[in-house]
Amino acid sequence: MAETVALDELTGSPHAKLFDDPLVIRLELAAGERVDPHRHPERTVVLHLLSGEIALDLDDETHDLEPDDVIRFDGRREVSPKAVEDSEALLVLSRRVED
Repeated sequence: MAETVALDELTGSPHAKLFDDPLVIRLELAAGERVDPHRHPERTVVLHLLSGEIALDLDDETHDLEPDDVIRFDGRREVSPKAVEDSEALLVLSRRVED
């Protein structure tokens, strides 16, 4: 079975779920909008910035992301993305495998 989803048809804001396992969401943030700091302790997170610019706080580090940047991090880290300009990203949250 194959499932096709068009990103621009997903209307949830700021998150729109594409798939359940792994959890895949589209994140859309307006310029200046921030997602409050949080964790995904059971997940490994991959964020692919599709458009815009995001300052991604991970614990005490800030990563400045531009379109087509991809970042992967352990969901136990505290994360808080802030849109520098209107932005859209695709996130994949897979179940973390213990080392």
